[in-house]
Amino acid sequence: METLAVIWFCSALVAKSLEAEITASRAEVVSSEGSKLHLSCNYSVKAHNLQWYRQDPGSAPRVLLLITDTKEPTVVEGEHPNPRLTAELNEERNRLDLLISSAAATDSAVYYCALQNTGGYSKVLFGDGTRITIEPKEQHKPE
Repeated sequence: METLAVIWFCSALVAKSLEAEITASRAEVVSSEGSKLHLSCNYSVKAHNLQWYRQDPGSAPRVLLLITDTKEPTVVEGEHPNPRLTAELNEERNRLDLLISSAAATDSAVYYCALQNTGGYSKVLFGDGTRITIEPKEQHKPE
């Protein structure tokens, strides 16, 4: 199953390189534990649905959230729901946001936005990805 996920992801990356229709706003984010993070991807095509993926080192990407691009967008959580994650579409329907409240060191990974277009075939396009590094809060020593 993991092999299929890797093959699917690689083919999606090839498709992405041929058509730059979804782009991440930042390549890297470094923040501290407890902070709020806001990632964005802009897209230029009509989408059936949009997704946020997370990839840990040495692992296949996994779906975090899927959001339908309909009149009333619906957010569907991935296999491992995380109450600190929220996905939103902007009013113009050309930007997908991922909000992480109270970041933890375990949130350090690469995050990808993706979309499935509305054409007659099921093609998933991936953004470039954003590497998030969460550093521990500094411990203040009592004086």
